[in-house]
Amino acid sequence: MTLGAFGSFLGGVGLFLLGMRLMTDGLKLAAGPALRHILGQWTRTPLRGLFSGVLITSLVQSSSAVTVATIGFVNAGLLTLAQSIGVIYGSNIGTTMTGWLVALVGFNVDVKALALPLIGIGVGLHFTGAHTRRGALGEAFTGFGLFFLGVDVLKNAFADIGQGMPIDQLAMQGWTGALLFVGIGFVLTLLMQSSSAAMALILTATAGGVVPLSVAAAAVIGANLGTTSTAAIAVIGATPNAKRVAGAHVLFNGLTGGVAFLILPMMLLAVDYSGDLLGLEESPAVTLALFHTAFNILGVLLMWPLTRRLVHLLERRFRTSEEDLSRPQYLDKNVLATPTLALDAVALELARVGVIAREMGTSVLNAERVTGAHLVGDKQAVLSLVEAVRSFIVAMQRTHLPHEFDESLPDVMRVARYFTAVAELSDAVATLQERASYLEDEALTSQMVFFRGDAVKLLAAADPQGADYDAGAVSRQHAALEDDYQSLKAHLLRAGTEERISSEQMVEQLEIYSRLRRLLQQAVKGSSYLHGLLDLAAKYRRMQQEDVQAQT
Repeated sequence: MTLGAFGSFLGGVGLFLLGMRLMTDGLKLAAGPALRHILGQWTRTPLRGLFSGVLITSLVQSSSAVTVATIGFVNAGLLTLAQSIGVIYGSNIGTTMTGWLVALVGFNVDVKALALPLIGIGVGLHFTGAHTRRGALGEAFTGFGLFFLGVDVLKNAFADIGQGMPIDQLAMQGWTGALLFVGIGFVLTLLMQSSSAAMALILTATAGGVVPLSVAAAAVIGANLGTTSTAAIAVIGATPNAKRVAGAHVLFNGLTGGVAFLILPMMLLAVDYSGDLLGLEESPAVTLALFHTAFNILGVLLMWPLTRRLVHLLERRFRTSEEDLSRPQYLDKNVLATPTLALDAVALELARVGVIAREMGTSVLNAERVTGAHLVGDKQAVLSLVEAVRSFIVAMQRTHLPHEFDESLPDVMRVARYFTAVAELSDAVATLQERASYLEDEALTSQMVFFRGDAVKLLAAADPQGADYDAGAVSRQHAALEDDYQSLKAHLLRAGTEERISSEQMVEQLEIYSRLRRLLQQAVKGSSYLHGLLDLAAKYRRMQQEDVQAQT
């Protein structure tokens, strides 16, 4: 290979990588609102998600961009994991569009006649519409032009390389040679961080006669597998949802690539036959583009029946402590047929909710500067568990409960409502405290410290599962704290009127302590009703045990 051919090779790679970047960035900006709309509205079912993934990736020419957007929608709760997997499947098919662009346009059209006008039009649009959608479209046009120009340069460079360098000798016979080129394709994608760019390079090398078709197909499989490295790198330290979406991407590409590799000779024969049926041009580039599309479609057909199991598998992986906290520990549909066990399960699950809610209250009482962000996971856990309890209660009611059990269900809903209020009030107080200014009045701050300390003790005492729980003692503590609140409120009003604190500070603190007062009220009420439920569940459990003993 001459120095000139090597220089042309480097320049061609640089041109089409730059073109890919401009094309992708421009299309993402130009189609940004459409991308968000399609992902948000067209993915209600996995099948619609599949077609959306194909369409969006074909438009923006970047499966990575679609994957990142999908992860964002899953994290925001706008897409479920099942819907996102459909999009991931579709994006793998959509990314094959680059191969068709190279095969059908790059090698069959006067590229300079197409590329140079595109660059000129694109630059004109960009300069006349900077920071607008027109400018973004201009950037995309420029990218298309540079991409095709790069393909043309590479085509000529590979023609020279093919004459002077027998690289086809590397194409060893059998599985060893195929595995070597799978590795080459993987490394190309890893280095370029773009399977589309790697695909274009492989197609151009094959069209230039540098690489035989059989091993080029193996390199295409490797390039497809290489996108998993991008996904794996992108989610290091990311959220669990991001890791699950990336996991779906890795599993899909791994299975698809593995199956395609194992049946590679048969697939090439099938692709060759399909190309004849479709009347496609008989060229290595077109055959490879069809092969790339075919094995990704094959992957979708293989994975589609397994999607539900895949979702279930991924949802059990990459869990955070907050997500584990949100998972019911006692509610089980298998106990619905036994009312005693069902009531016991509900009472124990509500006790968990109470622990989380009281811990949230204790956090905001102990640390005046705790941020609302620290409580998001706990609040979500409370809301999720309460919703699970409500669904379980609905299922219990369908089993025709005995009258005495049916009468206890309103108390279950009361407890759920009280503890939900504790969680929401804790979150609200944390936000208010974060914004509130510091007080310099020592008498007031001292009184607040004592109030908070007594409030923490009250929440600790209001644990109905505690060995020393005493409903009467909790009620007396709560009454004493109510007197302390009224005293603190009076002192705050007096300090505000005497201008020892500003009116804004007075309003801030009155709002904070009013919500803390309600938080304590809800916690005490919830614990009181929960204590009754736990006692009732224990009573029926003992009765059931006595019946079993009597029968034996």
